[in-house]
Amino acid sequence: MEEPKDLIVLGAIKRGKKNFDKIQNTTKINPEELNTILEKLEDREMITVEEKKGWFGKKIEIKVTDRGTREIDERVYELQEKWNQMSAIYKTGDKQKLKQYMDDNKSFLPTMMFFGIMDIMMFSMMFSMMGMMMSDYVPAESIPDGVNDVEGMDGGSDAGDGGFDIDIGF
Repeated sequence: MEEPKDLIVLGAIKRGKKNFDKIQNTTKINPEELNTILEKLEDREMITVEEKKGWFGKKIEIKVTDRGTREIDERVYELQEKWNQMSAIYKTGDKQKLKQYMDDNKSFLPTMMFFGIMDIMMFSMMFSMMGMMMSDYVPAESIPDGVNDVEGMDGGSDAGDGGFDIDIGF
């Protein structure tokens, strides 16, 4: 699975988002792209799409297969390893090395956020240390809702002051 968005969609389904609208609301991926991703996941047997009869006609329910679950578990483990490496570099205080590692792994940052792998406080301190803002690395629209509902990271006027109101739901 090469696309971080594929993994995010798979993760949303695994968390119980079983229909297109709920997956779309959670992932913030435009409908055309989401449709393509869902088709790819189904072709690769990561998800199943079931048609159920309900009171109001047909209802489509999307579920993660065992293969999809294994894929998520493996990828989340890899992301955890990347985060651990990033944290270790941060703790050495080497700004250049940290910036280089973040540049090399930029595409994984939204996925780490989505799966709640990263410690948002430490992540924001990494940016402070480098004198940068999180929005330099993570586009506001790819900061997903749900995992660690982080306020003030939507690119609004309060995003640049480093003040985070964090609600981590464990």
